[in-house]
Amino acid sequence: MIKKLYFLWMLCFLFAGFNAFAQGELKFEKELHDFGTFAEGIQASYEFRVKNVGTQPVVIANVQPSCGCTTPDWTKEPILPGRTGVIKAVYNSSGRPGPFHKSITVTSNAANPTNVLYIKGDVGAKDLKTSYTEEQKLKSPRLAVGSTNYNFGKLEKGQKAVAKFIIKNTGRTDLIIQGIKNNCNCISYRISEPALKPGQQGILELMYKPSVLNDQNEVVTVLSNDIIMPDLRLTLKATVVESLVTKNMIREGAEPVPFK
Repeated sequence: MIKKLYFLWMLCFLFAGFNAFAQGELKFEKELHDFGTFAEGIQASYEFRVKNVGTQPVVIANVQPSCGCTTPDWTKEPILPGRTGVIKAVYNSSGRPGPFHKSITVTSNAANPTNVLYIKGDVGAKDLKTSYTEEQKLKSPRLAVGSTNYNFGKLEKGQKAVAKFIIKNTGRTDLIIQGIKNNCNCISYRISEPALKPGQQGILELMYKPSVLNDQNEVVTVLSNDIIMPDLRLTLKATVVESLVTKNMIREGAEPVPFK
């Protein structure tokens, strides 16, 4: 009887150990992002990349920022073993001058169900201008783009459209896209790499969802740590109509223009 109970206990122990081992596990590329110093009014954003290094899919159930000044977004689909997801944090600096340090709590079904990410930075004056030495300018990353204009043609009101721009770091240190600014509040962005090494290319996607009819000309300011040209301007054009003959609620942009 004792041997039988011992055998059953060992089976339960091994089964529990197997279940504990056969779980997803999240590994973040980095857990803290420093935006540095930027002008008030900018919505600074950053995408934390996370990889499932476990053996089972991981579902991110919730992402909770420590304040209402930070808006999160994240990969909603299960992250399969070996695959990567993102947690995007957007900090609204309007009316919030000075240094900040905020936390973002990530909850999932991974082996470690809770992870905490951090963003920090220093919000300066709206007309912030910083002087740099020649040596700093020489070492600066440089943001270059193959084309600064994109014409969607005709779009349906409320339709989601994506414009793709090839960008390149022609500087000497890592290039980081820190956010975008636009007047319509109808454009979001996604970057293929969180940081571009010197000489590296990447794809910047601008997601446009128009809400106003007729010809639209939207200017998007791309913010980066390029100290020579920290705000690059891109232009999106479209003719927005109530409805199209061919219903297509998601229209992907054409192939990006090769960098010259």
